Amino acid sequence: MKRAQTFTFNVIYKETTVKSKPEFHHPGLSETELKAFEGLRAAQQLAHETATNAGWYTDRETGQPIERNFGEVVALMHSELSEALEADRKGKRQDDKLPWRNAVEVELADCVIRIFDTAAARGYDLAAAILDKNRFNRERADHKLENRLLQGGKRY
Repeated sequence: MKRAQTFTFNVIYKETTVKSKPEFHHPGLSETELKAFEGLRAAQQLAHETATNAGWYTDRETGQPIERNFGEVVALMHSELSEALEADRKGKRQDDKLPWRNAVEVELADCVIRIFDTAAARGYDLAAAILDKNRFNRERADHKLENRLLQGGKRY
């Protein structure tokens, strides 16, 4: 079986004047990729801090830290996508809890927040994985328009 080409973003940190926040450097990243990397890292941290502070990683009875059940949190991710699909199917423009937002975008945001939180809790470097996967997808033959138009090509 042929292994897929891997694009690994090795994290390189350089000491800065602010000790608590090292500066990230990677000569192979475009400016857009670097901005995405930093934003994704921050969003992942924010999602996990929010969930942790809300007590999702604490046993309600003992107050002790817990590890969440992976199958359960994946099912919750699915539920957010189902809610987005349902909002779209019903033509729901306004979200119930955030009425200034579109209901579909709020449900998609819920899913992303759950994904970021879970990734952080499990120690996954989601920012680098997203950049690796995006770079890989840009080069995939089966993602090229001319190949998608062929018999048996990817339609969606």
